[in-house]
Amino acid sequence: MKPTFFLSALLLGLVATAPPAHAQNDFPAKPITMVVPFPPGGPTDAMARAIANEAKATLDQPVIIENRPGAGGNLGADFVARAPADGYTLMFGTSGPLAINVSLYKKLNYDPLRSFAPIINIGYLPNVLIVNSSVPAKDVRELIAYDKANATKLTYASSGNGASSHLAGVMFNGVAGTSFQHVPYKGTGPALNDLLGGHVSMAFTDVLTALPFIKTGKLRVLGVTTATPSRALPGVPTIAEQGVKGFDVSVFFGIVAPADTPPKVVAKLNHAFAVALQKPELAKMLAEQGLEMAISTDPENLRAFMKNEITKWQTVVKNSGAQLD
Repeated sequence: MKPTFFLSALLLGLVATAPPAHAQNDFPAKPITMVVPFPPGGPTDAMARAIANEAKATLDQPVIIENRPGAGGNLGADFVARAPADGYTLMFGTSGPLAINVSLYKKLNYDPLRSFAPIINIGYLPNVLIVNSSVPAKDVRELIAYDKANATKLTYASSGNGASSHLAGVMFNGVAGTSFQHVPYKGTGPALNDLLGGHVSMAFTDVLTALPFIKTGKLRVLGVTTATPSRALPGVPTIAEQGVKGFDVSVFFGIVAPADTPPKVVAKLNHAFAVALQKPELAKMLAEQGLEMAISTDPENLRAFMKNEITKWQTVVKNSGAQLD
């Protein structure tokens, strides 16, 4: 065969494997699937559905939620990481699959930074430190003093080994010098039931879950776990303000696509979700749930935030001794 034939064949092959420019310009031409790596009905699922519904107007295509729970969010994350990088498969991710699990699980089939293209940082949900009424402490300083003065150690409930509600206690012990004993449960519901019943002393849980019990006086809030106060709990000081310097724990939310998704597609998706988050009704709903919006909707803000969270949780997971297969 002539050399020109080989050159033509090579060029045709390159063209065939490159994403068509018109496909990027026409994006989206069909419905988009957004994977939630947790079961339906929970706060993450509800938030994802609300945001997806509002993004439809800008995208002119529906964003369909698909729940793929399992392994702390890893099953859904792995599915999205392996999906075609065309913008039609996204993940509504949280701290677990996007920051904590890389240190917590021995084997992970994806890398949170290299396997995904960040689309937008949604924001974070502060955790709060809540105690049963039997605990005499009225603030964090009193709680620390009470723990150090009593041989019977305080216990804290979590939704499971390796969850942020577990690791928050590990971080607190490390910074404050306390010796809170961890009691893991299979989910937030059972953990709070035992906290309400007085079987455990306290819990570090998200503000959305804790709010109803705080408002009715069934549980006492001692502090907000983030560096800044929560809009949902005005007047409640942060744990850091009460002497535990550098304490900052939250659950963040971000939307990602498979790595190598074309920049034009990323830009269109980012714009659609940014517009959705600015809509008054959605913004009001998220604020009422305790969500603190990200300071920037730029995709690189999410990447930088993930890097910081991965580094922070590496040390905490190591200190906790938690390791999952």
